[in-house]
Amino acid sequence: MVSRKLLYGLSAIALMSATSAHAIDVKIGVLTDMSGLYADLSGQGSVWAAEQAVADFGAEEKGMNVEIVSADHQNRPDVGSTVVRQWFDEDDVDAVADVPTSSVALAVNELTRDRNKAFLVSGAATAALTGAQCSPNTVHWTYDTWSLANGTGRAIVETGGDTWFFLTADYAFGHALEADTTAVVEEFGGEVLGSVSHPFPGTDFSSFILQAQGSGAQIIGLANAGGDTVNAVNTAAEFGIVQAGQNLAALLMFITDVHAIGLQNSQGLIFTEAWYWDQNDANREFAAEFETVFGGNKPTMVQAGVYSSVIHYLKAVEQVGSAEDGAAVVAAMKEIPTEDKLFGEGMVREDGRKIHDMYLFEVKSPEESTGPWDYYTQRAVIPADGAFRPLEEGGCEFVASAN
Repeated sequence: MVSRKLLYGLSAIALMSATSAHAIDVKIGVLTDMSGLYADLSGQGSVWAAEQAVADFGAEEKGMNVEIVSADHQNRPDVGSTVVRQWFDEDDVDAVADVPTSSVALAVNELTRDRNKAFLVSGAATAALTGAQCSPNTVHWTYDTWSLANGTGRAIVETGGDTWFFLTADYAFGHALEADTTAVVEEFGGEVLGSVSHPFPGTDFSSFILQAQGSGAQIIGLANAGGDTVNAVNTAAEFGIVQAGQNLAALLMFITDVHAIGLQNSQGLIFTEAWYWDQNDANREFAAEFETVFGGNKPTMVQAGVYSSVIHYLKAVEQVGSAEDGAAVVAAMKEIPTEDKLFGEGMVREDGRKIHDMYLFEVKSPEESTGPWDYYTQRAVIPADGAFRPLEEGGCEFVASAN
């Protein structure tokens, strides 16, 4: 006869085994720029944001063992691909997050689809990720070239900026941003007088600024980002471009860029972003936590997007019950409405495009700023239903076949 004490012991073991069997293991790799042009707007701040998302989600309390790993892709597709292959094939990574630099993101996009993992894009801009190169394993979270062009390009043309010349970073992101902005400018009656491509990353922008000046265009569109934008704006200031009657349009601007340039040279720039630290109390609280770790710096929309995308990914993993089938988790991300403290309520569309409001900002003058990092005036809200490219216009293969 089996003793009652032994039965209780066996029952306890069975209960622990069942609990262990239902524990969900998740490993997320934050692939980012740790040392290059985009290190300040993504980098270690993106890793921190992913870790904060895990903590705020309460993963441990929900029986989820979540590990965050990270690597520097050096803004090179070959380096990024090598890292991700090792993550998938040897290190059991389930999802890749962030990935600034569109050329790297497009390479990772293919790998995550091939290995049936999940891809949570925050840093990359190319709208091809939800268009011609869409994937059932990818969610494009924070912004894209279409939303930037639609927000900034349209606003400037509608207020009289009719003729444009582009200064374009010579890689996938820059050319996509130029193409998308050109389409918007021409749609609303403007004209593109020319463009020049600069190396990525760029160092000396003098000859490119002189070509833009010589075009006589009212607007010099900066189809670049990060350090390239900073260098271009500062060079334009040295040549007195704005004082001579031309204006700069920063087609992708981050608060870290404004901080690097300074208000004297960046004042009056108009651009589109998805998130700003000083918009509401929740954003300010997140920024306060961030700055204690990063020497008083404020987070960018990319870092906020990493936080938001990881939160939603974990909700989907919890619903599916496993992180092993990346396509199934991404499908759940599309089924569950998005909601978190930084981006509020929204949705992930069928093509993988995260839908939310975008915002048109203008950089304050030094006199208007009331303190450190008080850099933006909000000029307009671009409602979610018009902030991103219409689903039917993207050319996403699996969306088209479904419709």
